[in-house]
Amino acid sequence: MSEESSGNTKKVEVILSPALFPAYFESKDCTVVVIDIFRATSAICAAFESGVEGLIPVATLEEAIDYKSKGYLVGAERNAEVVPGFDFGNSPLGFKDGQFKGETIVLTTTNGTKAIEMAKSAAKVIVGAFTNLSALCDYIEKEDKDVLLFCAGWKDRFNLEDTLFAGAVAQKISQNLRFQNLSDSSIAAINMYNGAKDDMYKFLGESSHRKRLSRLNMEEDVIYCLTLDQSNIVPVLDGNVIVSDKK
Repeated sequence: MSEESSGNTKKVEVILSPALFPAYFESKDCTVVVIDIFRATSAICAAFESGVEGLIPVATLEEAIDYKSKGYLVGAERNAEVVPGFDFGNSPLGFKDGQFKGETIVLTTTNGTKAIEMAKSAAKVIVGAFTNLSALCDYIEKEDKDVLLFCAGWKDRFNLEDTLFAGAVAQKISQNLRFQNLSDSSIAAINMYNGAKDDMYKFLGESSHRKRLSRLNMEEDVIYCLTLDQSNIVPVLDGNVIVSDKK
């Protein structure tokens, strides 16, 4: 056994729900990947791909209102819909025209931004989506730390789409000998991903959030969020602001 595959092997763990985060967050010296596929982390990746300068994630509507009063452009989503009175929601398609290019914007969502808030004391917090999968995995390997794949879920409940993505990441990085210390949750997520990867859209057909978005006529968002490698940017939390790793 090589040195690379023995003492230096990094742990790869999947946190299936925010309710489990305290049980897994044993050391701050780790890379936390926040995952909210439908749709916060997909939207954050889209925002940086469209040229935003920075994005301030906030957990509560009260914080969002405060930023709006200071003149920021603020997005707010609750229960998959735009909160009245705010500038945008968390649809990744809302960033396609580059209207926020060069701006620092603010975002609050039902699940994703709360997960970012929970993770912010980690050594590194990054944002993952199918849309930046390959770039994200490269970034994780360069960081060379234990990895927590943190599924935002839905109101502290497990969901399929975030776990699928966690499985995709765990499988990809575990091809590197330094990332083969897989937890049970990582193995389960990998097995789920392998069962779904040929047609994730179909696999998620009966999932709760997919049906929720379908009722709101957001199928285009679903398709976008399940399309791999549309971006080579990894959004990284720097203090209280998410920035592009390309800076």
